[in-house]
Amino acid sequence: MSPRNDALRAARLRVGWRTMEQAAAQLQAHGQRFLDDPHYTVSARTWRRWEGGTPGWPPEETATVLHDALGRWPEDLGFTAPAGWVRPEAEAEEDVKRRTFVSVTAAALMPGPVAAQHVDPALIEYFQQQLEGHYRADMFLGPHDLIGTVSAQYQLIDKLVRSARGETRRGLLRVGAAYAALVGWLYQDAGDLGAAGFWRGVTQEIAVRSRDPHLIGYSLVNQAQVRTDLGDGHGVIDLCEAALDDADRLFPKVRIMAMQQQAHGASLTGDREAVDRLIDTAGGLLPRVDDDLPWGNACRRTPGYLEVQRATCYGRLGLGREADRLWSQVLAAVPSTARRDRGVYLARHATAAAVSRDPDHAVEIAREAATIAVETRSVRMVRELGALERAMRPWHDAPVGRDLAEVLGPVNEGS
Repeated sequence: MSPRNDALRAARLRVGWRTMEQAAAQLQAHGQRFLDDPHYTVSARTWRRWEGGTPGWPPEETATVLHDALGRWPEDLGFTAPAGWVRPEAEAEEDVKRRTFVSVTAAALMPGPVAAQHVDPALIEYFQQQLEGHYRADMFLGPHDLIGTVSAQYQLIDKLVRSARGETRRGLLRVGAAYAALVGWLYQDAGDLGAAGFWRGVTQEIAVRSRDPHLIGYSLVNQAQVRTDLGDGHGVIDLCEAALDDADRLFPKVRIMAMQQQAHGASLTGDREAVDRLIDTAGGLLPRVDDDLPWGNACRRTPGYLEVQRATCYGRLGLGREADRLWSQVLAAVPSTARRDRGVYLARHATAAAVSRDPDHAVEIAREAATIAVETRSVRMVRELGALERAMRPWHDAPVGRDLAEVLGPVNEGS
């Protein structure tokens, strides 16, 4: 089979252009209106070249027409961008991201001393209760609506830490580390791994300052989560082994978190035996989780927590049938209120179905996942659906492939 530009092909199918000839005619008509130029032309031969293995790069005016018609710039449609190309909106987008990051990051970098004030120990419980509310809101809202709120509360905690003394100060440091970890997670879910890494570093610093071994272990697992998203299996394993160096001192919850994350590292290195051993060992600790710490409670809060991790690892290892069966069991227990988690699991389940050579089932599952992805704007979910698109490539030319393009159209338009 000759190479082809699947990204452009998928984009034209999403807008209903079923053939390359129709696409050329529709783009030409769109360009004539958009540019107010009746002489603007796009031939079917040109479009066929674009969908081939070496599409080249369109003229600048055609690049803007493609973007207006398909909602994507050419570099996102499989074209090879020439040196120095900067799409017209890119600089503005980067400026907005930079200003947002600087604004939120200022919460972790408040300079100099602050005016001394009395810090009541009751504030520790107040922030802990607020934290639990943020965890619940994250399940409903996704990351973007919470980053500013949670980071602002971290800034207040940091300000109080500078005045507090004794056990009150240590208690605020512990809760502050949990807030920093949540900001890092929100950034990770939003797809900004640079900002996530920064806030994971803040978490680790505050954890070390608190002298709390459980929180230090938790912060190392947080770092490992970022390495997982970066595909660095050995880095994940290194961090989780460091967290477990003195495992006997750690609460069972922290050990479970480190073991399941290490299993993800093992899946990235292709070690299924280690995946099962680590998750089975972690499962033996679940009945012993009885601490009252406000952070890291996914193993208690998430139905089938460890089987979720196993299914994700199996999917990463290419074990489609095993992952498909596990996701069916897991999703039966996930409440509809856990929107973001359910969407991620559905996307992974759909990919497992595609790997198992059941494309119709994959598309059926993807419908609900796509709806949730549009609602929550979770970049993590969009990436999972991107993995589904890749797994479905063998059916691009079949009706089921066109159905998937239609299902994912709203997701890709908003990403």
